[in-house]
Amino acid sequence: MADFFATYGSLIVSMVLGALIGLSLYLPLMTGQLSLASPGFYALGGYIAAILSTKVLTSSSSLFPIPLLLLEMLIAGVICGLLGVIVGIPALRLRGIYLAIATIAFVEVLRVISLNLDITGGAVGIFGIPQPFQTPIEYLWIALPLLLISMVLLYRLERIRVGRAFIAIREDELAAGAMGIDPTYYKVLAFTLGAILAGVVGAISAHFLNTWNARQGTFDSSIIYLTFVLIGGSRTFLGPVIGGMVFTALPEILRSLADTAGLPNWLGQFLRDGRLIIFGLLIVIGTIFFPQGLITPDIFQRRKIRNKRTAKDA
Repeated sequence: MADFFATYGSLIVSMVLGALIGLSLYLPLMTGQLSLASPGFYALGGYIAAILSTKVLTSSSSLFPIPLLLLEMLIAGVICGLLGVIVGIPALRLRGIYLAIATIAFVEVLRVISLNLDITGGAVGIFGIPQPFQTPIEYLWIALPLLLISMVLLYRLERIRVGRAFIAIREDELAAGAMGIDPTYYKVLAFTLGAILAGVVGAISAHFLNTWNARQGTFDSSIIYLTFVLIGGSRTFLGPVIGGMVFTALPEILRSLADTAGLPNWLGQFLRDGRLIIFGLLIVIGTIFFPQGLITPDIFQRRKIRNKRTAKDA
């Protein structure tokens, strides 16, 4: 078991972090907003943690103190939340593809700013971010509780007034407004909650990766994270969780397939380097054949009905 965690520890933690990023994209989608801003907030959260841990909250101990890591996560969440409100109020006046383009522009603006600032290390980025744990798998002590707490909160959110307002706006914004729901307020709220979660995950990821640069928040990242939600499922929080885990592990699976004996060289090279092409094809195929993703609320309802029928027959 020790060898297993030593070999796959980084991948397991990356899968958990991928699930959290998927949830940060799922929150705006609950109100029907196709926002691709999560990579921008994720990158911002990482930069905040990287700058604080290397320049402000420095420690002489061999391991970075956990309380300081939690403080960085808090600061990253607050700053990303405030920026989410500032960006969300004007951006969420747009809908559909126009909102997607606006949020992609936001991600690119943050990326260009980070490339041109000395404090962010420019194109090179920030290296030597201190480690709070001795091994990668120990990051689960932070990432896994955060994922479980996020899932419980989203489970409750889907069943209380705020979550139902989100869903009502997604289904029909005009009808929701006619029922007394303020669409602007709830859309900005969902966008801000997603920004906070993405910023917090970015803070953890900066320490996990040990280095941070502008490549963490790019258009490519937006497409990958969008795949988590669109293919995993955009109608229940379990969709982005499962999608985030599967599609984070997919590149490693493709690399393993590329090393299969007897495989043509061109196919092996495509499996190694064609990740974005494969993700793009999955988005096209998934939106045609599974418009709500692979995991839908109907799956659980059908299981409940089947269990009731089985109980009656017994």
